[in-house]
Amino acid sequence: MSENNQSETTLTLSEKLISIESVTPVDGGCQEIMTSFLHTLGFKIEQMPFEDVSNFWATYSCSANNASSEAVFLFAGHTDVVPAGPIDQWQSPPFKPTLKDDFLYGRGAADMKTSLASMLMATKQFILAHSNFKGTIAYLITSDEEGPFINGTVRVLEELTKRRQRIDYCVVGEPSSIHQLGDQIRIGRRGSLTGHLTVHGVQGHVAYPELTTNAIHQALSSLQQLSKKHWDDGNDFFPPTSFQICKFNAGSAGNVVPGIAEIQFNFRFSSEQTFRTLQTSVIEILNAAKIDYSLDWTFNGMPYLTSKGKLLDAVDAAVYTESQIKPVHSTGGGTSDGRFIATTGAEVVELGHCSASIHKIDEHVRISDLEKLTQIYFNVLENILL
Repeated sequence: MSENNQSETTLTLSEKLISIESVTPVDGGCQEIMTSFLHTLGFKIEQMPFEDVSNFWATYSCSANNASSEAVFLFAGHTDVVPAGPIDQWQSPPFKPTLKDDFLYGRGAADMKTSLASMLMATKQFILAHSNFKGTIAYLITSDEEGPFINGTVRVLEELTKRRQRIDYCVVGEPSSIHQLGDQIRIGRRGSLTGHLTVHGVQGHVAYPELTTNAIHQALSSLQQLSKKHWDDGNDFFPPTSFQICKFNAGSAGNVVPGIAEIQFNFRFSSEQTFRTLQTSVIEILNAAKIDYSLDWTFNGMPYLTSKGKLLDAVDAAVYTESQIKPVHSTGGGTSDGRFIATTGAEVVELGHCSASIHKIDEHVRISDLEKLTQIYFNVLENILL
């Protein structure tokens, strides 16, 4: 092991990662820091770039215990971050990690560069403590999670599937906690489906409505039905399905009846629904209105759920051992790359820092939580691989 690895702490690693301006899809060298650290531990590293996205896959198995039947445990995450926003509103430069009042500030502090640092340190501590564990530790890291998610985790998994690479358990380092580290973990996520609707009318002068067909008027009735429709009641694990209009563009001048209205809407849906059931309902409502429209869809991900199993037990126990709290199990929030990993059949849980400041000005984490999360990840490794 290199001297650099020996002197690193979760804090120093976090600071190195935060100092890199890695706005999607740019990685900027974050993954080089990670792969260098893992290489010195004995990991096999495979760079897997696709288009402008940086990805890597890394694995480590004890030479004495490398049976194909043994568990594959995956740490998954992303090095990309969202833009900083107005720089002058930050109390310190967003890509200059700053320690103040027991907090570490910087873009990516909570989402999720400190989680990556904790994963690395937990892995090092586990390998040093257990030279003969059973199974494989793997990493799948991308720079495309905050963006279009086309050339990141999805593409890597396509390649791994061709190789018949198994993944049994996965911890994603997304910021899952609410008030206290570990008070909530994500055991799944809702599905996401986006509709791109264009309603076609006839443009003309507002003084001659008889010669026009107002695209806005045409759209309103259907949109009202969609927004008021009761889709489902959810279930024990998922809240009810939600329909939201995200964008509405129409019109060019105050004396022109618009001939086109462009609407974007999104479903966050429970496991009571599928892409097909939602699409069918939308099309039925639009057709009943007898309007001229075109409709395209973007499939963002199906719901996934790990409601029980060895991983959930291991994570619950790891959090309790470190913090003496029992995590709430949640499927709320947005989407994550966990939805893609779950399609492999793996048990997937998201566990990371508090989410209150993510994507905001002055993003931050509590400094003492860095080592706590490292210990929790270490506990998870012991619970799964020993």
